[in-house]
Amino acid sequence: MRASGIKPGRRIAPPPISARLRRHVTLEVHADGEIAARVGRYPIALGRFSAGIADRAKDLRGGMPLASFASGRRSIDKEMDLLVRRLAWHGLMEYRLGRSRNGADLAIIEPQVPDYWPQTPQLDNADALVLSRFGYMRRRGNEMVLESPRAGALFKFCDPKIAAVLAMLSTPQPIGQLRRHDGFPGVAFLALLVDCQIVLKSDGTGESGLRTAEDDHNLILWEFHDLLFHTRSTQGRHANPLGGVYPYAGVISPLPAVRPRWPVKKINLHKFSATHSEEISALAKLLRERHSTRVFDDQRPITVAELSRFLDHTARVLSMSKGAAGDGGAVDTYTVRPYASAGGSYELELYLAINICEGLARGFYHYDAGAHALAPIRVPENELDALLAGAQYAMGAPALPQVVITIAARFGRVSWKYSSIAYALILKDVGVLTQTLYLAVTDMGLGGCAIGITNIDLFAKMTGIEIHVEGPVGQFAIGRGAKSGAAD
Repeated sequence: MRASGIKPGRRIAPPPISARLRRHVTLEVHADGEIAARVGRYPIALGRFSAGIADRAKDLRGGMPLASFASGRRSIDKEMDLLVRRLAWHGLMEYRLGRSRNGADLAIIEPQVPDYWPQTPQLDNADALVLSRFGYMRRRGNEMVLESPRAGALFKFCDPKIAAVLAMLSTPQPIGQLRRHDGFPGVAFLALLVDCQIVLKSDGTGESGLRTAEDDHNLILWEFHDLLFHTRSTQGRHANPLGGVYPYAGVISPLPAVRPRWPVKKINLHKFSATHSEEISALAKLLRERHSTRVFDDQRPITVAELSRFLDHTARVLSMSKGAAGDGGAVDTYTVRPYASAGGSYELELYLAINICEGLARGFYHYDAGAHALAPIRVPENELDALLAGAQYAMGAPALPQVVITIAARFGRVSWKYSSIAYALILKDVGVLTQTLYLAVTDMGLGGCAIGITNIDLFAKMTGIEIHVEGPVGQFAIGRGAKSGAAD
């Protein structure tokens, strides 16, 4: 069906994009020109601005067209651009995409990363577009949203006809052809999706060609569910609540700490267990003494010699060999290390953020497990601080940890071999390595704490490695525990 009044190939005016505050955000303007955003009880300082900006900023509640200050010709426009970008960096903005005819919203754009800014690359009628294999639509409450684990924003539809048009993009469609359909959302909307890699330009090849065209040699190894799980269960690529926020407290009672007993006759094992402490093995003692340490003694920090011994005991390559891989005649290289790994993949790498370590400069390092050496990586000081502060916050610690080990995965090392279960195997390997790290610090009289949150976007910035090539899947803090520190 052809939309009335629209001729094939004719350009239409792009719909306006407006920036507006998210619903839970309020702006506070002080007499000295300081502006702060308030989210619940927490104020966020944004800086000092002129009186004109304080008055104009009120329009951000309903929405302010980006075009109204994008030129930057006037000083007040430059100030407004600065204010909006600072708000966006803190995740406090969303963007309205309106129809040029009646002004009604076409879609709401919700940023998922701090540095997202709406961009509309040039598209022509001859360009063929296709939906990314990672793009998906779902119901969220009473809304329909379009998103992708690769995208910097998600799109909430205000017009259900958009879904029908997007469904056509399961195969490549020229923009000129899409214009003929009722509900065509406009070129600017499609350009925003292309910018977010939810929709891709295509040369019209078949499915295998589409996958090759979309993916580099690393991304092609990812399955949809694995990349979605990775990006949505870590920090940095989504704007959902994260961590121990107790979302169901008061709604559902917590499960009991010990499972209710099966109603059958039991076999008592106590009579077979050791009754005296001297009969307990050294390993059993380590397992029982293992605990998390969140307070460290910065007056007596861990030393580089202790760190070397710790890495040698837990992660060093002990031997290497080559062997057949699959039925196609491929040959792979295998290593042996102190912990178990799925299929002998050993895809995990250790990156050390050093805050305090006697004999080692503060900085960011990669542990070369084959050479048993540390390779310093130059990173901006604020990024190192952010990694350490994020670990402190996730641990609930009173101060920065002495050393934070980021456990990163070279994903293709596992997904090259395993289908459907690759990311699940990686997480199992993280669990095995984490227990190994715990036992080592316990044996050495040091303190350690597993950390449940990692920031994949921050790691990508620090290393220059794309999130789908190598990225964090776990963290572990290590140092000399304070004698009076809390442990669990």
